[in-house]
Amino acid sequence: MPCVGDWLNSPLSIVQGIFAQNAPNSDWEKKVTEYFKEKLKENNATNWVPSLNDVPVHYLKPNSLVKFRCMVQDMFDPEFYMGVYETVDPNTNARVLHFGKYRDVAECGPQQEIDLNSPQTVTSERQTFYCVPVPGESAWVKEISFLTEPVQARVSPSTSYTPSRHKRSYEEDEDMDLHPSKQKEQHMGKSSGGDIHGCVEPKRLETEASAGHHVISPNCSPPLDLNFPLPGEKGPACLVKIYESWESFKVNDVLEVFGVLSVDPVLSIVNSEERDSSSLDPMECMDTVEEQRVHSPPASLVPRIHVILAQKLQHINPLLPACLNEEESKTCEFVSNFMSELSPVRAELLGFLTHALLGDSLAAEYLILHLISTVYGRRDVLPLGKFTVNLSGCPRSSAFTEHLYRLIQQLVPASYHLRMSIESMNHSRFIPHKDYTANRLVSGLLQLASNTSLVIDETQLEQGQLDTAGVHNVTALGNLITWQKVDYDFNYHRMEFPCNINVLITSEGRSLLPSDCQVHLQPQIIPPNMEEYMNSLLTAVLPSVLNKFRIYLSLLRLLDYSISDEVTKAVEEDFVEMRKNNPESVTADDLHKMLLVARFLSLSAGQTTLSRERWLRAKQLEALRKARLQQQQCVNGNEL
Repeated sequence: MPCVGDWLNSPLSIVQGIFAQNAPNSDWEKKVTEYFKEKLKENNATNWVPSLNDVPVHYLKPNSLVKFRCMVQDMFDPEFYMGVYETVDPNTNARVLHFGKYRDVAECGPQQEIDLNSPQTVTSERQTFYCVPVPGESAWVKEISFLTEPVQARVSPSTSYTPSRHKRSYEEDEDMDLHPSKQKEQHMGKSSGGDIHGCVEPKRLETEASAGHHVISPNCSPPLDLNFPLPGEKGPACLVKIYESWESFKVNDVLEVFGVLSVDPVLSIVNSEERDSSSLDPMECMDTVEEQRVHSPPASLVPRIHVILAQKLQHINPLLPACLNEEESKTCEFVSNFMSELSPVRAELLGFLTHALLGDSLAAEYLILHLISTVYGRRDVLPLGKFTVNLSGCPRSSAFTEHLYRLIQQLVPASYHLRMSIESMNHSRFIPHKDYTANRLVSGLLQLASNTSLVIDETQLEQGQLDTAGVHNVTALGNLITWQKVDYDFNYHRMEFPCNINVLITSEGRSLLPSDCQVHLQPQIIPPNMEEYMNSLLTAVLPSVLNKFRIYLSLLRLLDYSISDEVTKAVEEDFVEMRKNNPESVTADDLHKMLLVARFLSLSAGQTTLSRERWLRAKQLEALRKARLQQQQCVNGNEL
C-alpha cells in the first residue's frame, strides 16, 4: 500500500522542493514529471488518486492531485503565463524566486511584490483543452471505476477552505505590465478593505471581494452551458491546462489526466472584474463578454486541472489494463489467461444475444461481429474495418429497440440511442459548429469518442417533411456510416473529423440509411411482455459472466489481425470459382463483405489470422443471410 503523502495531498509542495533544488536550471520541470510518473507506478498508486468522474468537485481538496477521464471537446487558443517570476520585499529588498507552472494565480508573501521587470522572469506557453466526461459512458464503467478505488481515496467533503497565501492572477500581472496605472492603483487607498475567507489582505482582489464580488453564483447570471455533446449528460466539465506535448492530442481524443486541481474563488472574482471593466472600456480587453464567459467560467462549476501527466486511452473499459500495447508481464498474463477461456465466453455471449434477439441465432452471430468491429485503417478516404449492421424486421409496437439498446448498454463502455423521427431530425443538432462570437466549438450529437456504439432506431419513423436542418442531419448520418467522418461546420468552410463509431440500425423494412450488412430478424418467440422478458435476461446473467462479456468485446477490438499469403491465394481461387457459374452472383463488394465477416469471425474466436475453416464459415453465414433476405423479398413482393 503506497503511502499517501505530500505528493497526493500537496503536489505543489513537492514541485516547490524540486524547483528550489534545481532552479533556475530548466531541468526542474522534467524532474517533476519523472517524480510523479514514478510515484504513480508504485503498487497501483493511480487508484489512490481521487477521480473527478466519481467524486464531486466540492468534496476534493483544492490544489490536491486528481485524475479525470475525459474527451477533448474543444481546444482553446494557447495562453502565456509566468513560468518563473521573482518577488521582492520593499522593506528589506529580499528577493525570492517562484514557479508559476501548475498554477492559475501568482503567489507572494504578505510583504512582497512581484517584480515584473526582473531578468529572472520566464514567460512560458500552455494549451487549454475544454474537456467533458466521455459522451454516453455506461453506468457500469463509472461504478466499476469507483469500486476499484480504495476507501481512503474517496474523500470527505470539505466544509471550508482558507487560502494560506496571497494570490493574484497571472493575467492581471501581465495586464499591469501593459497598463502601469493599474499597478499604481493597486497600492493606493484600497488597503482598508476586509477579508476573504478570514484572510486579511490589503491587495486589490481580496479587498474588492469584500465589497460584494464573491464567488459567482449560477443564479446571478444565465445558466452556463457546459456544452455536452449528448443531452442528459452529467459530470464535470474541466479546463485542462496542458504544458507538454499538447500537439500530440486532438479534438475527440479520450484522455486520462493527472494534475493539480484548481478551484480558487479568486478566479471567479478576477473573471467578474474583467467583465465589468470590459463593459466600461472595450479597449482594455478584446474578448467579447460571451468569450470571457466560455473561456473563464466560474471555477466552482468548471474546475481547472493543471496537468502533470496525460495519456491517450485506447479504451475506457475499467476491467482491462489501461494500455494493452505494453509488453508488461501483468498485461501479457491478463490477455493470455482470458484468451484461454475465450471459447466458452463466446458461446455464452452468443446464447445471451440469441435470447435478446428473440431466438434468432444468425442475427446474434452478426451482432457479435458488429460489436467487435473497429476501423483499423484507412485507404485514401475509405475506412477499413467498419461494419454497420441494419437489423431489419424489428417489431415496432413492443419498444423492442429500446430494450435491445439497454442490453447493449450493459455490454459496451459507451453508447447512445438515437430515436429517429421527423421531429428529432429537424430540431436536433447533430453536427458541431464553430461559434465565433464566443470563440468555441458548439458540440453536436455526433461528436462522439472512438468505439462508441450508436444505435439508430428507425422503427418509430413516420411520414413527414424534413426541413433544411433535417436533411443536413440525415446527410451527416450517411457520411458517418459510409466514410466514418463528420464534417464540422466552421461557417465559412467545413472540416472533416475522422471517427470510429459502431452504428447499428434497427428498422421494420430496409433502412433509409446506408449500411454494410442487412440482417433480417426472424423471431422464434414473441414474448407477451417485452420489458419483463428483457429484464429477466439481465437478471439471469451472473455479474462475473457479464464482466467477461464486457472484457471479450473490448479486448477483441484491440487485437491485430493478418492474412497469410497462402490463405490469400486460396481466397482468390475460391472467388474465381464462385464466379464461374454465375459472374453476377458474387461481386467484388460481396468478396469484401465476406472478408470482413471472416476477419471478425476469426477475431471472435481469438484467432489473429484467417484460417480455411473460418473462411468457409464466413461464406456459410453470408449465404444464410442472403437466403433469408431473398425469402423475405419473395414474401413481401418488394425489395427490403
